[in-house]
Order: sequence, then structure tokens, then C-alpha cells
Amino acid sequence: MRKETSTNTFNKEKIESTCGMAYTVSVLSGRWKLSILGFLLDGGTLRYNELKRKAAGISERMLIAQLKDLEADGLIERKAYPEIPPRVEYKLSKKGKSLETILNLMSTWGEDNKSTLP
Repeated sequence: MRKETSTNTFNKEKIESTCGMAYTVSVLSGRWKLSILGFLLDGGTLRYNELKRKAAGISERMLIAQLKDLEADGLIERKAYPEIPPRVEYKLSKKGKSLETILNLMSTWGEDNKSTLP
């Protein structure tokens, strides 16, 4: 975590506020965010345990953190049901759905180029 008064924080905020690509990359950066968005894009509304199963290898702590970040950025919506046991569902928000073209293009580019990487 950076200090709010650091030069790095100032520079990050400045570039993200003036460059759309930098802002997009900052919102999508994170080890699991793209995978989670892809799962929700393909599966619609998913429960927490469904996401956990699909993201094989992710820790509980990391999944929760990534979901909170995506929710804070307005890319996903979380609905908790007052039941026992608790049931929580996640789906893409309107803002999250607007990333569909970008995510599909990134996926296509990756498929086309992953075999050419060193």
C-alpha cells in the first residue's frame, strides 16, 4: 500500500485521470480480475462457490479481495440473500458488461499469440 502523499501515488492518479488506457489497465489489473470477469461474462449470475470452483487455485482471501475491488470499481454487482446458510451472487454491472468487446478482443489476441511468446 502506497502512502497517499507519495510521488508514486500522485503520478498514478494523474496518469489514470488523463489517460483512458491507463485507467482501464488499472481497473483490470490484478491476478484474478480478468478471469472473474470472464467467468461472469460467460456464466451470467454466479454464486460465490461457483466462482471459487472456476478459479481453481485462488485462495479465499484473494477471491474476496478481487471481488471487493471489482465491486468498488462498479464492474460487478453483489447480492446477498438473508438465508441460512448465506447465499451471495455476483453478476456483471452495466459498466462491467461494457467491457465485453475488450475482454473478447484480449482473449482472441492471447489465443492467437500465446504460442509465439518465448
